[in-house]
Amino acid sequence: MIYICTIIFAIIFIIFILNLVRKNKLDEKYSILWLFFSVIIIGVSIYPGILEQISKLFDVYYPPALLLLFAIIILGAYIVHIILIITNQNKMIIKLTQEIALLKEEIMRKDNIKDEK
Repeated sequence: MIYICTIIFAIIFIIFILNLVRKNKLDEKYSILWLFFSVIIIGVSIYPGILEQISKLFDVYYPPALLLLFAIIILGAYIVHIILIITNQNKMIIKLTQEIALLKEEIMRKDNIKDEK
């Protein structure tokens, strides 16, 4: 029963993500990771033996713990990626703000020169 609930949740999540992309609230490049996770969850729910085989490979006694570990590692890397994007965007915002200030000053100077003539 838990596997059926997990599959249903993953399908609803896929529909939710696709709807966000359709409404342009989420970029395609960010949606790929969430869609990939949902497909993995569906795969593990349909074939639970896969998780047990992978956990034996890594010598983990409780297979869901391995799934949780992988999720934490991947989400940690994703958070670092998002922080890099935010940092880059902040630098671009500062640069654009400075350029706008310079353009405003240049316009004001030209207006002053025209007023003096």
